[in-house]
Amino acid sequence: MGKVEQEIWNCVEVIKKGGLILYPTDTIWGIGCDATNADAIDKVYELKKREESKALICLVSNFKMLQQYVEEVPEMAYDILKYAIKPTTVIYDKPIRIADNLVGDDDTLGIRVVRDDFCSELIKKIRRPLVSTSANISGQPTPESFDQISPEILKGVDYVVNLQRSKKSPKPSAIIKLSNDGQVRVIRK
Repeated sequence: MGKVEQEIWNCVEVIKKGGLILYPTDTIWGIGCDATNADAIDKVYELKKREESKALICLVSNFKMLQQYVEEVPEMAYDILKYAIKPTTVIYDKPIRIADNLVGDDDTLGIRVVRDDFCSELIKKIRRPLVSTSANISGQPTPESFDQISPEILKGVDYVVNLQRSKKSPKPSAIIKLSNDGQVRVIRK
């Protein structure tokens, strides 16, 4: 078994037990857990010292998986994601089969279809969406690399992935809100 496969299996074990992982995403380092496990999501809010009213996002491995967790994916979403130059999170109306404490007060959820091999394989192995939120305490600057992650976050997760630690990612994903009524709003470029 290769190093990447071993890291994926280590993460799967932690996630299945309701634990938190710290992992490299297609953008910045993220804190993650099973997006269907409300207790694990509570741990993320607690670790980040973040109000539950501030929604988190989750990652899926492909369009088929996206369709399993959103009541109705607007047709425009496929075009936006197909032609997006950078990783793009889309906020959808009416998410389904997700832990309630992950869903925004307005019944929306930000979901990103990842293009990163490690994240994609991990999500396929857990067969559930993966929570993804920046690896920082709420209100603190977002770390651009692994070595900027605070000791509090490093100690607060159950597993830290030992890959891509030298990678620099100064930017989180773009965020676009697509409402079922056809409205499109760019939240973050």
